Amino acid sequence: MTAKPVPDNGAPTPYLCVSRGTDAIQFYKEVFGATEVLALRDPSGKIGHAELAIGKGHVMLCDEYPDYGALSPETIGGSPVVLHLYVEDADATVAKAEAAGATILKPVEDQFYGDRGAKLKDPFGHIWWIATHIQDLSNDELRLRAKELYGTE
Repeated sequence: MTAKPVPDNGAPTPYLCVSRGTDAIQFYKEVFGATEVLALRDPSGKIGHAELAIGKGHVMLCDEYPDYGALSPETIGGSPVVLHLYVEDADATVAKAEAAGATILKPVEDQFYGDRGAKLKDPFGHIWWIATHIQDLSNDELRLRAKELYGTE
């Protein structure tokens, strides 16, 4: 059998390093409705590699392995990356995330660009923007709203 050079899910895939892999998988299942596709554990039970399906995308993750340069945001003091996830109900998902240990960084609000969203930090240090699309806008409408809000495009 010949392997496809680019798998069907060959879109950019976040690979998250966490300090408590099993807990992270459970959090993502509970809060974001993730489905565990694969989880490989070392003899100590640490996650060496896992794949989760969330919505139409995938996330890969592993536990920290400092000898291989795999360090979590908790260890390195944060992450500059924000993961954006559309959900059916941003308010409900953010409330569920907070109840499961996430920290709300920006509360759920309607956004000028047609989404209702919030920013949160999960218990493993990763930042998520959780959104529900509530209004379709043309690029011209977006530019006009941005100009009204910021004074520039």
